[in-house]
Amino acid sequence: MTTGNKLHNPATIAPPARNLYAHAVEVPAASRHLYVAGQVGARPDGTVPESLEEQTEQMMENIRAILASAGMTFADIVKFNAYCMSAEDIITYAGIRNRVFAGVQTATTAVVVTGLANPAWKVEADLVAARQD
Repeated sequence: MTTGNKLHNPATIAPPARNLYAHAVEVPAASRHLYVAGQVGARPDGTVPESLEEQTEQMMENIRAILASAGMTFADIVKFNAYCMSAEDIITYAGIRNRVFAGVQTATTAVVVTGLANPAWKVEADLVAARQD
């Protein structure tokens, strides 16, 4: 099995910041697509850690479990959107994301928002993954 996804980073535009993501990801025909709703750092028992770091780690574990249930990994992510409460939070979230993604480049966006659906949540992410089996 292979993802078959192709990165697009044209030399005619500025490269992605620190080459940690791709400007675009092309998904080949006949790929399976997985659309993942916004995920937060809630533990399996529904409790939410207090710190941004713990919430981000738990969110990544929740995403890992969802991907695994579809026979996918972080390498199959095509588009990743994150929503943080401040620009400083994006730095913390991105450090954890970069470690968890371990060099996987995906189209990614991080946005500062004024709030999430639950005031206890500090970070949320949704994504699209694709895999060609």
